[in-house]
Parts: sequence; structure tokens; C-alpha cells
Amino acid sequence: MKYWLAILALFCHLAAADPLTEDRAVAFTFDDLPFAAVPSEDDAYLAGMTQRLLDSVRQAGAPAVGFVNEKKLYREGQLDPARVDLLRSWLKAGFDLGNHTYSHLSLNQVPLKVFENDFLRGETVTRPLVQEEGHNLHWFRHPYLHVGKTDAEITEFQDFLTAHGYAIAPVTVNDSEWVFADAYAKAQEAGDAALAQRIGAAYIPYMSGVFDWAEKLTDDLFGHPIPQVLLLHANSLNADYFGQLAAMLRQRGYRFVTLAEALKDPAYSTPLQVTGLAGESWLERWSREAGLRPPPPPPVPGFVMQQAGRNAMAMDRGY
Repeated sequence: MKYWLAILALFCHLAAADPLTEDRAVAFTFDDLPFAAVPSEDDAYLAGMTQRLLDSVRQAGAPAVGFVNEKKLYREGQLDPARVDLLRSWLKAGFDLGNHTYSHLSLNQVPLKVFENDFLRGETVTRPLVQEEGHNLHWFRHPYLHVGKTDAEITEFQDFLTAHGYAIAPVTVNDSEWVFADAYAKAQEAGDAALAQRIGAAYIPYMSGVFDWAEKLTDDLFGHPIPQVLLLHANSLNADYFGQLAAMLRQRGYRFVTLAEALKDPAYSTPLQVTGLAGESWLERWSREAGLRPPPPPPVPGFVMQQAGRNAMAMDRGY
């Protein structure tokens, strides 16, 4: 613990001289591409939803990385060209893609070799697409934010990623946006426009509360802002409400940066160790490693949780 605190103090000292930490910044990341929590998997609907989301993100001037589960590119065992085209839409819009494994396995629940094989299977389609745009596949995001059961496993997998040219995309602002999205999609599927609107109206205030919470954790740890990394998903909710989310963050003083720019902050060199709790953000993990007790994040309104259903109550955050 003393060793970890000494390292943290050093990073805080270094960060104090970094101009990137003197204001508020956030990098946007979207998991579970090509889509998650939608009322329909019809090709036309998915294409329209994806285009609405990409248009909103681009109009907000927000760089973004989308993390792909390649299993979702298949329909009835066959690679679906329409779903591959959804990924192309992200690249053509100027955004980046990353690896989120093939089938969204948990590193905490399967042997490391099984996870590594699923990881490699998860770049089969995405890597050539990214290379077509003259880029390399570089980013990896852990499903469920499950980073490994032991410090040794964390280190071994990090070495594996480095050998394959990848860097981990951390998350500092984790949230239950996916619960809102699930409830929103179910309301749309049921044709209940009033309920969908009510869920959407509750989403932005909830996210503002999440940033209150993350900013407090950040200040307790580092004594000043750091660039945050926000976890969202490619879903109908964000296709319809990302513009309002971006406006709320602008009002809070945030500028929008690339993931690579955010990770230049020395805070992201803070060691990550096993805390015994799965699915937590890097801020929560760092807090526990420093001997702090991070408070729970803001609760999801009861009517949203009820609409999302019992699975939402049982699943880990970070899904």
C-alpha cells in the first residue's frame, strides 16, 4: 500500500505540470458494436440507427472509438455483409474501431488461453476493415471491465496485448447507461412512445449525476481534473440522445478529446491491481488500491429499472 501511494503521489506531482489536466476533458468510447439494445434488428433500422448516432457524435465534434464484438456480425452462422457495413460506417465517419473480443467473454470467468483465443477471433473482420482506411487495430476493451482474477493474470494478458500491438482502453466513467438503453428499446418495441420519452428525459440528468460522482472520485485521488474516458454503447438511446448528452457535458466545461490524447495524462500510468470487485471503473479501482472507499454511483430511477427487467438488476455494471 505504501509503495502504491508513493507512486500515486509521484503521478499527481507530474500531472500538476501537465496542461491537459488543468481543464475538463472527456474521450467517448462505445462498446458492443455493431449495435446493442435496439428495438429491431432489421437491416434498414440498424443502418438508420447507426447513421443517426454517427451524425450526432460527429456534429458534436466528439472523437470516438467503437469496440466490436465480431460475433454480432454473423446471422445464422454466416457473416452478414449489412452488419459489416455498419462497421464501415464508423470508419467512413472518421471514427476508430477497437477489439472487444469475439463473443464478449469475461476474463474473470474463463481460462486465459480461452480468452486470448476469443480475442484473436475478434479481430478477423475488424482488422482488414481498419487497414483499408490506412490505420492499425490498436485498442482493446475488456468485456464487463473484468480485467483478470489475479495480478499475475493481469500482467500476463498485458504482455499478450503488447505482443499483438494493442493498448488497453480504460474506463473512468462507468455507468448504467445500458440499463436506460435496454428500457428505452423495450418501450420502443412495445410502441409506447410516451414511456420511451420519459426514459430518455431521465437519461441526461442521470448522466450529469454520474459525472458529479466521477469528478468527486477524481478530486479525492488526484486533487485536480484528469481527462475522463466515458463508456457508452452503440444503441438506440444514444442515437436519439447523444446530442443532449454532449451539450450537458459542454455546459459542465468539458472539451472532447481522442482516447490517445486522454491517456497521455500521467494518471493513467497509475498501477492497476486486483481489488476483488469486478466491473468497476479505473477510478474506483485506483480508489480502493489507495485505501479509499468509493461511494456507490447514482442509482437508476426505479421506473427505468422496472422497464429494463430483472436481468438489469442481476448483471454487473460495465455490460
